Amino acid sequence: MSKNLSELSGRKKVENNLFEQLGIAAEATGSPSKNKMEQLADEFVMGKANIFGTVSFYDFLKPSNQGKKLYVCNGSACMNAGTQPAIKNELLNHFSSEEIGEMTCLGRCHENSAFHFHGQNYSGKAIQSIDQIKSNKLTVKDNYFFTHHGTAVLTAEFPGISIYYNILKKVIQTPAADLLRELNVSGLRGRGGAGFPIAFKLDACKKAAGKRKFIVCNADEGDPGAYSDRYLLEHQPHRVLLGMMVAGYIVGASTGILYIRAEYPESIAVVKKAIADLHENNLLGKDILTAGFDFDFKIISAQGAYICGEETALLSSIEGQRPEVRVRPPYPVQSGLFNQPTVVNNVETLACIPYIIENGGALFASIGRGKSTGTKLVSLDGFFNRPGIYEVDMGTPLSTVVHTLGKGFKDSIKALHIGGPLGGLVPVEKIDDLTIDFESFSQQGFLLGHASVVCIPTSFPIILYIQHLFKFTAHESCGKCFPCRIGSTRGYELLEKALKEDYLIDINLFKDLLETLEIGSLCALGGGLPLPIKNALQYFDNELSTYFKNS
Repeated sequence: MSKNLSELSGRKKVENNLFEQLGIAAEATGSPSKNKMEQLADEFVMGKANIFGTVSFYDFLKPSNQGKKLYVCNGSACMNAGTQPAIKNELLNHFSSEEIGEMTCLGRCHENSAFHFHGQNYSGKAIQSIDQIKSNKLTVKDNYFFTHHGTAVLTAEFPGISIYYNILKKVIQTPAADLLRELNVSGLRGRGGAGFPIAFKLDACKKAAGKRKFIVCNADEGDPGAYSDRYLLEHQPHRVLLGMMVAGYIVGASTGILYIRAEYPESIAVVKKAIADLHENNLLGKDILTAGFDFDFKIISAQGAYICGEETALLSSIEGQRPEVRVRPPYPVQSGLFNQPTVVNNVETLACIPYIIENGGALFASIGRGKSTGTKLVSLDGFFNRPGIYEVDMGTPLSTVVHTLGKGFKDSIKALHIGGPLGGLVPVEKIDDLTIDFESFSQQGFLLGHASVVCIPTSFPIILYIQHLFKFTAHESCGKCFPCRIGSTRGYELLEKALKEDYLIDINLFKDLLETLEIGSLCALGGGLPLPIKNALQYFDNELSTYFKNS
C-alpha cells in the first residue's frame, strides 16, 4: 500500500510537498486542523486516515502539541548535566506547564541548559535573559570551539563562492565514471554510523532506471550529543551543497533535497541563505555553467521524529506518509523517493566529496587508517574542559581527543557514550584502548557512529541511564516491527519495576529480550539499542547486579 501512496504523493512532485504542507498547516496552533487535514487528503488523493496517521506521529504535528510555546531539551547530554530541572522551573515562572513541551536534543550539548522559543534555540546562561528573550528583544547565539587535529578536510576556511565552485567547473568537464572512480579510490564511507561506501551507492543509482533521480541529504541528526552536522550546515553549508551537486551530476539527478531537523532552526536559515547565494551567482537551475547540467535544491523541515534518521523512514516522511521503516530490498538507490532511484547520505559524508574531487581520491585515502579513510568530526559535550567540534584524522587515539583536544573532564566521569543512543558505552578505563575509526570501535565491542561523546558522571546511576535509552527508543520507534515497538517498552518497564519495587530482573529473560531486539528488529533503532545495554552489563556489573537475579 505504501508503494501506491508514494506514487500518489509524487504526482505533485517534491516542489509541492505534502509533508511540508502539513508543517505549514501546524504553524499557527501547533497541529493541523481536522478541516485542513481533510483538504490535503483530497488534494493529494490520500485517505484521511493516512493523513491523520502521519500527523499523529510527529512531536511537532500531533494534536498534543497544540498550544506549546516553548520546548525544553531532554537529550542525554543535558540530562546527564542535570541542568534541565532548573531551566524548566524558571520557565514555569513565565509560562504555564501546558505551554512547555520537550525537544530531543537541540545540539547545544557543549553548554547544556538548552531550550527552544519562538523559532530559536538557547543554551548556557541564556535562561538568565528570559524576560528579554520573551519580549523578542534579545537573540543569543551559541559559541563553541572548533578546530582540526591533522588534516582540515571539513574545517578549512571557506574561500568564497567564486573560488570554491571552481570545483564544479572541474566536475562538469569530467566524465561521471572518472569522478566515481576517484570516490571509490578514496574509500569514503558513510559518516552517519553505518560506514557504507558512498561510491557503491552512487554507482548503483547511476545504473538504475528511473524517470527522475534524487540526492537526499539526511540532516536529521537526532543523536543526542552530536552536533557535528549542525556545525557543517551553519559554518560550512557550501561543502554540503557542492557535495550534493557532484553526487547529482554522477547519478543523473537534478534535485537535491535537504531534510533538516526542526530542532535546528538556525541551520535551516543558513542553508536557505547559501542556496539563495548560489542562485544569485547563476550556479543553480537549468544549464548550469552552460554545460547542460540542471540542478536545484529543496529544503524540507522535519517535525520531530528520531526514526527519520533511518533512510527509508526519511523517504516516507518526505512523501507525507507515516515514517515507518521500509523492508529492503528494494534499496533506495533502486526505488526510493516516489519509487524513483534515490541516494541518501548524511551531511558529513556529502561534505567530504568536494575535497576528494579537488585533491584526488588517493590523497583522501592516505589520511586515516585501513578502511577508515579521511577524517572524522567528533562532538564533545559540556563535561569537557574544552567542549566543541574537532576534526581528526581517522586513527587518532581517543585519549588524544579526550585529554589533548578536550583538555580532560570538568567532573568525575565513569563512562563515555559514543556514537549516539545506539553507540557504545565506553568505560573511562577503555579510553586508551580505542582510536577514532570504525574498526577499532568494532573490535572492542563498541560503535563509532556519529562520534558524538556524551559523558556519564560518576554520580549518575547506570541503571537510570540504560532506562533512559529504553524509554527513548520506545518513544521514537516507528512501531512497524514488534521487537522494537514492544521490546523497548518491556525493557523500560522491567527497569522501572526494579527501581521502584522489591523486584529483581531475571538476567536470562533480560538477555533474551536484548537478543530479540538485536536480531528481530527491522532497522538499527531496535537492533542497535542492545549494544550500549550489553556494554553496561559487561563493564558496570558491580553497579547493576543488585537489580538482577541469576547473574
